Amino acid sequence: MKILSFKFNGEVKFGPKVKKEEAVWDVVAIQEELNVLPSFPANIIDGVALGFDFVEKIRKLVEAAKNSDNVESFKRAFTEIEWLSPIPRTPKNILCIGKNYDEHAKEMGATAAPTDIVVFTKSPTSIAADGQVLPIHTSETDSLDYEGELAVVIGKVGKNIAKNQALDYIFGYTIANDITARDLQDRHKQYFLGKSLDGSCPLGPYVVTKDEIPNPQNLTIVTKVNGAIRQNGSTKDMVFSVEELVSILSQYVTLEPGDVILTGTPAGVGKGMTPPVYLKAGDEVKISIEGIGTLSNKFE
Repeated sequence: MKILSFKFNGEVKFGPKVKKEEAVWDVVAIQEELNVLPSFPANIIDGVALGFDFVEKIRKLVEAAKNSDNVESFKRAFTEIEWLSPIPRTPKNILCIGKNYDEHAKEMGATAAPTDIVVFTKSPTSIAADGQVLPIHTSETDSLDYEGELAVVIGKVGKNIAKNQALDYIFGYTIANDITARDLQDRHKQYFLGKSLDGSCPLGPYVVTKDEIPNPQNLTIVTKVNGAIRQNGSTKDMVFSVEELVSILSQYVTLEPGDVILTGTPAGVGKGMTPPVYLKAGDEVKISIEGIGTLSNKFE
């Protein structure tokens, strides 16, 4: 199931994409009008915490809408809504993994991939949506870079998770652009400020439930800047798999529903080019991951 978050008439809502239509089911409106279920979460984080039960509740609501006399009244055309990140706000900072692809580690100057995970965070205020026009931040940086990544959405509380149980703690997957101010990153000798400028973590367009992506280690990631392919990688080339990342992170941090983990980026970032080529006003970045869709943003 592809679930998105959106605003309609000033209200923050969520729902699944209508199959074969450019529209979303307003499941909150369905529940309010048809009273199908004894209870239904008011926000997506509470829903994610219900795991597959949340998906089943959504399916029941959609089926009730289809059987109602006012089917179309429960659909919101994409042209009528304001897209939000599928997870509009994480419970805490976004957990990110650096240098998780060998060739990317090398293009960033390393002689080999790290032997332990490289972890940093992005501020939740950096979250942005698919289609949102993002600031180029010329007053703060002249070295803004893109990083197309698979992002994991955690579905239940977990601590000291065994690797072979890690996928059980995942609700679904989305696409992230780990936008980075390279000069700030170098100047401050750490990642947080260079990774946390407003709008530097667009997510979307959907969170796709894990039942639709049974193997997260076999997905292509393609990043285009102004139509030209810059990154063309596969999650099979991760140094640390999704299962390993969830397990290792949970040894140190209690994972919670709605937490987002960015799993690293393949080779092909702007800094790795000779000479480096950074983003500028007017540029458009599109990141596509099979099974999820395409995350698109323009910069101004």
